[in-house]
Amino acid sequence: MNFEVDPGLLASRLPRGTELDLFEGKCFVSLVGFMFLRTRLLGKIPIPFHTNFEEINLRFYVKRMIDGEARRGVCFVKEIVPRSAVAFVARAIYGENYVARPMSHLLDLENSALRLKGRVVYSWMEGTQKNHIAAACNGKPFYPDPGCEPHFIIEHYYGYAKDKKGATVEYRVEHPEWRIMQAADPRVEVDVERVYGKEFVPFLARPPASVFVAEGSPILVRKGVPLETGESA
Repeated sequence: MNFEVDPGLLASRLPRGTELDLFEGKCFVSLVGFMFLRTRLLGKIPIPFHTNFEEINLRFYVKRMIDGEARRGVCFVKEIVPRSAVAFVARAIYGENYVARPMSHLLDLENSALRLKGRVVYSWMEGTQKNHIAAACNGKPFYPDPGCEPHFIIEHYYGYAKDKKGATVEYRVEHPEWRIMQAADPRVEVDVERVYGKEFVPFLARPPASVFVAEGSPILVRKGVPLETGESA
């Protein structure tokens, strides 16, 4: 779920050496729910009982210029997972703002060669308050056209974060291009101020500018590298 925001909202959150990546002059944040499946630490080591789990994240889009070329990436405001061990490892390795909360999901989908139909729901608890995002989808998956908004949203292959010393950490995210489906009946029932801060309330309280459901794929997240001491592998 993608929301247009004032760029000034994110200025203080930019890692050093990056700048906001805008789409047609517009600044977006995305509220994303998805499943990690068959997860392995550093691509090799499964953590018992922690291989399949939900994640909800609020992210925005940045770029870093290298020799005239843009490395387009994402920064995370907050990432929510159901396991404390997952949150700890992610904070330690990537410097990301992970927290652990009770979570659940519903993937009520009918999948065929031609259509994907059903409803997707991701929920989590913040104290005694239940929050959730949901949407319906019904259609044939397709690859978004280059230059359109969904293509902009999904075509970011770097992550950027600040480590404990304030240095920028860069890591690569590798996956094939995703097919998507347009979504309908989006629901956002979130205590925005409590979860993300009151500065996000005016923007996330509005209907999203766009919503889509992505099929996903295998993903490889490379280990982060502080930019002050080296470049990404």
